[in-house]
Amino acid sequence: MEVVETQNLRKEFSGGIVAVDDLSFSINEGEIFGLLGPNGAGKSTVINILLGFVTPSAGHATVLDQDVQRDFASTRNRIGILPEGYSLYDRLTAREHIEWVIRTKNGETTPHSILERVGINDVADRRVGGFSKGMRQRLAFGMALVGDPDLLVLDEPSSGLDPAGIQEMRNTIRKAAANGTTVVFSSHVLPEVEAVCDRVGIMSDGQLVALDSIDTLRDQVRDTARIVLTLEEVPDNIGLRHVDGVRKVTVDGTEIRVDCHNATVKADVVRHIDQRATISDIISEKSSLEVLFNKYTDNLTADDGHPTAEVAQ
Repeated sequence: MEVVETQNLRKEFSGGIVAVDDLSFSINEGEIFGLLGPNGAGKSTVINILLGFVTPSAGHATVLDQDVQRDFASTRNRIGILPEGYSLYDRLTAREHIEWVIRTKNGETTPHSILERVGINDVADRRVGGFSKGMRQRLAFGMALVGDPDLLVLDEPSSGLDPAGIQEMRNTIRKAAANGTTVVFSSHVLPEVEAVCDRVGIMSDGQLVALDSIDTLRDQVRDTARIVLTLEEVPDNIGLRHVDGVRKVTVDGTEIRVDCHNATVKADVVRHIDQRATISDIISEKSSLEVLFNKYTDNLTADDGHPTAEVAQ
């Protein structure tokens, strides 16, 4: 069953700004679908259209068998939403937040079960104003889970969570999907997407430039390879930009990750570094989601070996 379907979706704002252009895709029941793209790619506009908050200029979208441009209020009650820019009420307790959502959705869920599910039942009666960022994120996630929604829309769901919290959230998402809930997962933290999503759609300039499982996308991008080298000491200027076929370099302590145009470039990288530093370990990796993201959005760069920011745009 297709829970989400778009056909030739287009959204043009005033001034001729096209945020979404001829977008067509579907998401199946129980699927965890990652929606990726750099800032300005159109992800937020797509999500807002799917939630019935934005009217498309052309094409159409259906969610849970309901046209989003028609009476969508009742259908929206079947959707759990964790937006990136959510607001909580500092003077209310965690329990009061969950009770409010239950009333809004006419749900039968108990606050205790939700707060236990997201790991903050022990602070149920504390005011949210004293919560850490991670506790607030857990609460917002719990609010999205009220009523066991048929569709979960999660925007940056792991923001502010520690590693244990991220793992707990992953497990909760997987369990929900196993029980038939469909999940749309949008995040800039690409390893999180890679860890949990069944398929990903990558957007660029309002268009869908890739749509498939991560493994299938890897197979389609055969000319990209990654090598990870551990050095005894990293020189100030490793000079890898001068090696033909090097796409991107990331330095983390004594570890250097190099994305190459193809597998044959790896040998050139090793020879280049071996002349300038002592290599203590070498690992050849499959193309990461970061590499695939860069490939499909043309965001491919290399540097002098200084640390680069995580692809999070």
